[in-house]
Order: sequence, then C-alpha cells, then structure tokens
Amino acid sequence: MFERKSHDQEKAMIHRILFVLLSAPILLLWFDMDSAKGQDELPTLVHAVVCEDVTDRSPQRQGVVFSVSAGKVACYTAFDPVPRRTVIYHNWYRQDELNTTIRLVLQPPRWASYSSIQLREIDRGPWRIEIADQEGRVLHVLRFSITD
Repeated sequence: MFERKSHDQEKAMIHRILFVLLSAPILLLWFDMDSAKGQDELPTLVHAVVCEDVTDRSPQRQGVVFSVSAGKVACYTAFDPVPRRTVIYHNWYRQDELNTTIRLVLQPPRWASYSSIQLREIDRGPWRIEIADQEGRVLHVLRFSITD
C-alpha cells in the first residue's frame, strides 16, 4: 500500500519544501520591485510652448506676450517616450490664481497634446501654466502675458 521512504528521500523532500518556502518571499519581492520600476517610469517632456493655435499637430505663433484680440491661447506639450498610458494636467493660472485645469491622456510610445483657453477682456495680465503629472508633481512651468 504505502511505501516507506528512505531517510535520504525524506531529507531531500524537506529540503525542497524549505527551498520553496524560503524562496517565495524573495521571488515575490523581486517581482514587486520589477513592477514598481514600471510605475516609476514617467513620460519625458521634450517640448512645451505657449502659442496662439495648434494646426496639424504643430504649434502656431509661439510667444510669451499675446494680444487679447488673438481670441485664444494654447499650451502645446510633446512627450517622448511615453512608457505607458499616463494622465497629465495643464493647470492654467491667471495672476497666481488657478483658472482652469485640463486633464490630458498620453498614450505610448510618444504623444503630443494641447489645451487652450478663450481670451476675454478681463484676462489681461500675467499667466502661467503648470504641466503636472497625476500625483501633482510639476514637470514644467510656462509663463506668458495677455495684453491689449
């Protein structure tokens, strides 16, 4: 019915069991570190400008001073590489007060996107756009002004 295992076979089995039990936490830690590494990989911002418009994925009439008569202003950003689907924000501040937050989704392997605001007479003065990641880390700041 049951075969009696030799002392050596029992020792070998105990060693295999101990090896698996002792190795499992190390393997899990290794896999967790490997997956965490992917989470630390952020997209790389390679180009950020303020412009009057974006046409055919290209920023038009870049500058740091814009007339309110232009009607709108855009923030163009390009990322390369984009390791994984990532959310970023364009936070538009007028005179140090948050005016608009625009959520943008980046897709691998590289991505360019933009946001824009319509200009009104009351929008004259200094502005800044903070380009931030999902955790609120500011990746870049652009400054510009709206004039007559």
